[in-house]
Amino acid sequence: MSADTWLEELGVSGLGESGLGEVDEAAFSGLAERHRRELHVHCYRMLGSFDDAEDTVQETFLRAWRRRETFEGRSTFRAWLYRIATNACLDLIAKGRPEPATGGEVLWLQPYPDRLLDELPAGDADEPETVAVARETIELAYLVAVQHLAPRPRAVLILRDVLGWRAKDVAEVLGVSVNSVNSALQRARAGLREHLPADRQDWTGGEEDAGTRELVRRYTDASVATDIPALTAMLRDDVRCSMPPTPGLHVGRDAVVNDWVEGGFEGMKGLRAVLTSVNRQPAAAFYLWQKQEGAYLPLTIDVLRVTGGAIAEIVTFHDDQFPRLGLPERLPADGTE
Repeated sequence: MSADTWLEELGVSGLGESGLGEVDEAAFSGLAERHRRELHVHCYRMLGSFDDAEDTVQETFLRAWRRRETFEGRSTFRAWLYRIATNACLDLIAKGRPEPATGGEVLWLQPYPDRLLDELPAGDADEPETVAVARETIELAYLVAVQHLAPRPRAVLILRDVLGWRAKDVAEVLGVSVNSVNSALQRARAGLREHLPADRQDWTGGEEDAGTRELVRRYTDASVATDIPALTAMLRDDVRCSMPPTPGLHVGRDAVVNDWVEGGFEGMKGLRAVLTSVNRQPAAAFYLWQKQEGAYLPLTIDVLRVTGGAIAEIVTFHDDQFPRLGLPERLPADGTE
């Protein structure tokens, strides 16, 4: 949308000394809301938490309204909102957010529903919105790796490599020089490589194919049956398993299987599952039979990363994430219990 077009929609013929100071609040909010989902995804990449992203977008809109007179039209309204959102994220991080745990865990990591990612603008192949929704930059492995970066290099990486912004524009957003942006980008890319395998295909599952769907189906069936030998056969040697916000990262097939055995998984009965997708990754939501309720109630959801025909990572989230992901509150009895 050109500057003239959105100014006309706000009922403003041009920007004077008061910027957007004379714009009606309802009109301003209506235009800002058009960018809510992409700003939310941007803040989610910066923070790794759906809840924190939600709060930060609200703070962004509040700051934008209070500072509307500072907008002079030199950039697009969208870019102006991104500038406010990015700095709101940096302010939140500066308040003392925790560092990734020993072993690289991000205990505040939360899933992002695919149904909400579908709300992002489609755009054209070269549009920033299209670049921003790229599968590999919303997968959990990428989100975790990004959280290990220092705040400003993290912002530079996301603005430059994910959104495709020019170094000059990023420098303006962060209030630094172009040289500083380029230096921060180099550090961020190097830091990212430290937390992701060198081969991109080792950390991104890519487009889901028939083989992946079949593997996920077999994983789900074996989980419902608590068939540990069958599950073991589907895991890569270097599989990783975590359960944020519960501490405990298990790396390697033996470590993961031992955790299942010690946790009594093999003796668990009365499971049912619903297949879904989260963060553009396949996922299985598990429900446990509760006799007193006469139904299967939410238990956990496993988000899978599949590479080379095997499961490379399992990130398990608790039942409090089910409502956000649009999953059923309960599954009815099927007559077998």
